[in-house]
Amino acid sequence: MSYLIDKFIELIKWPLAIFMLLSLPAYIQSLYCFPFVTWRYMALLAGFFMFFIARSMMDSAVKANMEIIAHEMTHAFFAFITFHKVKGIRVEGDNSGGEMAFEGQGNWLIVIAPYFFPLFGLFYMIAFSVYTLFAPANLILNGVMGYFIGYHLDTVGSQIHEKQTDLPKVSYKFCAMFLPSANMWAIGSMLAFNSKGWNGVWTYQRLIAYLNDKNFNWFMDFIGQIF
Repeated sequence: MSYLIDKFIELIKWPLAIFMLLSLPAYIQSLYCFPFVTWRYMALLAGFFMFFIARSMMDSAVKANMEIIAHEMTHAFFAFITFHKVKGIRVEGDNSGGEMAFEGQGNWLIVIAPYFFPLFGLFYMIAFSVYTLFAPANLILNGVMGYFIGYHLDTVGSQIHEKQTDLPKVSYKFCAMFLPSANMWAIGSMLAFNSKGWNGVWTYQRLIAYLNDKNFNWFMDFIGQIF
């Protein structure tokens, strides 16, 4: 099963990269659709800044260790959902890096996942949903969401550098085409969840599809006027 999934993921690699590149304007436009001047988003913004305040006071070794663990856990998560058996996760004693071992050939999605997917953010969204089944939502929950958005942006930013060994495996060209929109998709989904929960996430996906269609029609009309 994992072999077939790996082959399919490899097959869609470049078509998906092109699609994500062409979708970048839609992701940028979508930011104008969020009601940022509300208490929920004010709380989210406060949590976002609280992360960077906490980060400035955090021991560098602890921060590095947390990033490595999150990085390898994200590799492992995508290995698991693409039907690979995860053998283990190892972190270097000097916090210089780590390694995740799994069975099978693997695919580019496993390699690139930590550079766009907010795994801890996903876990928090699930916990948020479970909590609100038994208690009403409050602004503290929105603030914690902002904290995880800050954590995601900081982690991704600190991991993308010239010495990173994962990025050349999928090619820098692919990363340049795929990662900007992929990260905006992740952040946009978390912002939408902050507003309306999982219904907000699905609405956000439909919004991106609508904006892509609108942009495509505008482009075709523009080309038609020229020729």
